[in-house]
Amino acid sequence: MSIFNRSAPPTIGLDIGNSSVKLLQLSKAGSGYRVEHMAIESLPEGAFAEHGINNVDEVGDAIRSAVKRSGTKARHCAMAVSGSAVITKLIHLPGDLADDEIEGQIEIEAGQYIPYPRDEVSLDFQILGKSARNADVIEVLLAASKTEYIETRQAVAELAGLTARIIDVEANAIANSFELVRARDGIPDSSVIAVLDIGDVRSSLNVMRGDRSIYYRDHPFGGRELIEETMRRYGLDAEQAQFWKRREEPPAGFEDEVLEPYRQGVIQQIGRALQFYSSSREYSSINTLYLAGGGASAVGLVEAVGSELGINAELADPLKNVKLAPRINAGQIDMVRPSLITACGLALRGVE
Repeated sequence: MSIFNRSAPPTIGLDIGNSSVKLLQLSKAGSGYRVEHMAIESLPEGAFAEHGINNVDEVGDAIRSAVKRSGTKARHCAMAVSGSAVITKLIHLPGDLADDEIEGQIEIEAGQYIPYPRDEVSLDFQILGKSARNADVIEVLLAASKTEYIETRQAVAELAGLTARIIDVEANAIANSFELVRARDGIPDSSVIAVLDIGDVRSSLNVMRGDRSIYYRDHPFGGRELIEETMRRYGLDAEQAQFWKRREEPPAGFEDEVLEPYRQGVIQQIGRALQFYSSSREYSSINTLYLAGGGASAVGLVEAVGSELGINAELADPLKNVKLAPRINAGQIDMVRPSLITACGLALRGVE
């Protein structure tokens, strides 16, 4: 399986997370794109955890249900391996190497960075072009993941009647989706933007310059904390406790007793994440921090982050102004837009 391989459309983007499977299919519409199919299917507790698929049958069933509900006829999909489950490294090689020499040199270089036996790893690379600092040198992006992560994703796709044509890197998929944001908002390639993807139990900070991810790190916090506290305090089940995602009226005291402590906790975690980034050798000043994922939809979170951390913060929405097919429920997609960044980046692989 080639991590950087290109696929012919139609291809659906499948984002598998701790709590759900998100399916998105796009098509070209003039100079832009159109959402053709979309579905989100919940996963049983523990079916997916720590970047790996624990229960192939349950995840396969969820994907099958998502495909059916979405109405798509596509049978090819693009999936992703999360950042900490894949090793990426930008390496520099002499520009006069032949193709077979590049492959041989990359195998040698890979041995320096991969802490696993070579026969347990799937390896791929993408030649990015000449280095901006030295025209005699080419930059090559190396990506490696344990083969088991690749094979289990292929297996769940097959159970759902799909073929996994692309296994991407999550950080690259997010960067790919934000090309829509850059084009829409006129953001220069030289500008540095960051995406804080607040998942169920894991969040990731992805810093990008142009179309390239220059920094990625996972952090152990997520939106489940808000859901669990809401369940405990009000005696609700998990679905009922997510009324704030559906923009329903909250119970008495929710704003002050539950939501505000959650916001403050997330702000502290984001502050730590930004400190880690500022101490890295890739550090450049961030122009805008985008909040994504289910946990980012909490009322007032974006405003509080911007105010208390002194940074320009926005809610992530790569699909803003993207056309919707008649079959797409606009109200439904509006409630989950920040959660679709990875699925969007994967879906774009099928229409490029």
